[in-house]
Amino acid sequence: MDKLSQHIRKFLEHVEVGKNQSLKTIENYQHYLGRFLAWYGDKKPHQITLDDIHKYRLYLNRYSDDRGRTLGTKTQNYHVIALRAFLKYLIKNDIQTLSPEKIDLQKIPERIVEYLDRDELERLFAVIPRDNIKGLRNRAIVETLYSTGLRVSELVSLNRKQIDLKRKEFMIRGKGKKPRIVFLSERCCKFIEDYLDERQDNFDPLFINHGRTRKGDDITLSEKRRLTTVTIQNIVRGAALKAGIIKKVTPHVLRHSFATELLINGADIRSVQEMLGHSSITTTQIYTHVTNKRLREIHEKFHR
Repeated sequence: MDKLSQHIRKFLEHVEVGKNQSLKTIENYQHYLGRFLAWYGDKKPHQITLDDIHKYRLYLNRYSDDRGRTLGTKTQNYHVIALRAFLKYLIKNDIQTLSPEKIDLQKIPERIVEYLDRDELERLFAVIPRDNIKGLRNRAIVETLYSTGLRVSELVSLNRKQIDLKRKEFMIRGKGKKPRIVFLSERCCKFIEDYLDERQDNFDPLFINHGRTRKGDDITLSEKRRLTTVTIQNIVRGAALKAGIIKKVTPHVLRHSFATELLINGADIRSVQEMLGHSSITTTQIYTHVTNKRLREIHEKFHR
């Protein structure tokens, strides 16, 4: 076994079984490494040089599909991250190849975090009707996103039995299947309770589609009724438009709003990191430039 394709297959098996990564992560590795293999050819690992990597990065930077779409800096970096992980795996298994430490990532411009202030949040909540089951569901969804800072994929996966409304908390497995405790506000619990009180079913998902009932067994139906991430995104976007909010509002903007509110009110960054489920503090630090109370105090004290 000395061809790249064979080693990539073994690496993907290692990621799945040895590292217990999510299916989405494995799919991404397969996609990114597949693109490198298609460009470079099915050669031997020891043939890869730094000059090859330089040419590959030029290829990624100049890449354009049949619809004229290019690859952003972040996406290009994902390709390189996958390649570095693969090379690291090869070296760990005593297979001669280029050292991954020699490959640097492109510098990405600092992210600007978009979030909603308190007035915008209240406007968003207020426009969602509560006189029917869909409205009760949508209000509970938006309240939950803001109260917990959940990723949309995490919200979609929630089941009724996970949620402890008395203790106002539940456990979830986020990225990398890492468990964390998530807390609910009193207000959020009330809206979830109001919604569940109106439900006339025994389906597992916390949030379901209230369209026409289809035929099938209970387990199949239960999963078919589970809302998709796209539906959640449409619910949030629709409410924001109705509220007259000019910003592009997504479930992730509500996650940003959750984190920003905590930091503005004095929460320490390590606690926010845990609540968001970030594996690295660096990811959480994107919020500090909009919530730096010390800099605000210095400005107020010394600027005249």
